[in-house]
Amino acid sequence: MAIELSLEIISLLFAVAILAGFIDAIAGGGGLLTIPALMWAGLPPTVALGTNKLQACGGSFFASVYFVRKGRVVLAEMKLAILCAFIGAALGTIAVQLINIIYLEMILPFLMLAIGGYFLFSKKISENDRHQLLTPAVFALTAALGVGLYDGFFGPGTGSFFALAFVSLSGYGLAKATAHAKVLNFSTNIASLIFFALGGKVFWMLGGIMLVGQALGATLGSRLVVNKGTKMIKPLVVCMSVLMSVKLLSSQYLLF
Repeated sequence: MAIELSLEIISLLFAVAILAGFIDAIAGGGGLLTIPALMWAGLPPTVALGTNKLQACGGSFFASVYFVRKGRVVLAEMKLAILCAFIGAALGTIAVQLINIIYLEMILPFLMLAIGGYFLFSKKISENDRHQLLTPAVFALTAALGVGLYDGFFGPGTGSFFALAFVSLSGYGLAKATAHAKVLNFSTNIASLIFFALGGKVFWMLGGIMLVGQALGATLGSRLVVNKGTKMIKPLVVCMSVLMSVKLLSSQYLLF
């Protein structure tokens, strides 16, 4: 891939990846930083998206490993959900080439505001688990598959959607929901990366460097999730939901 970047730009993108990994591990939305940064560096949009998936795999992988090691996630209980999220993302990556997503682009900013409002005002969100509405199998076949499909053909706010699903449908406390959301997000990232790679849309050298930065930021962010819990997660989820909504609205309606 004939793209040349200076050492200064690569160093800046590495720093952006660290910050994005930190934010992503706690609240999601790290792509708000990395995708514009990659496009600013001169990467074509599709290559920016593919390279972003590569570096995002680093953050979601290391955050997932940390949560598993700390006992916040039991992988044996998530096999079906992981598989469904993967399949959904693979189908979504294929579908994006066939489906007009203009209507989703129109409603997504308001969905992100709704997520922020839910996390801000809901009295149900705490560290404690509540009564689950869906069994793990039904959750996998509906929420995990559906959010995975969304991530494959669009993507912004996937971590927030997974966390919201775990809180509202599985009855998880916020810290537990965030940990499980990161595992499913890693599955969707891998699925999308495979299809971007097959299309030659990944800048491997740059993505690999940023992957290391993502891993560093995600490790720190996941530590804060374990140690600080809801006090750290809730305000960041609200802030990132609002920022994602503003970013999407500004891009769509050219507000500024």
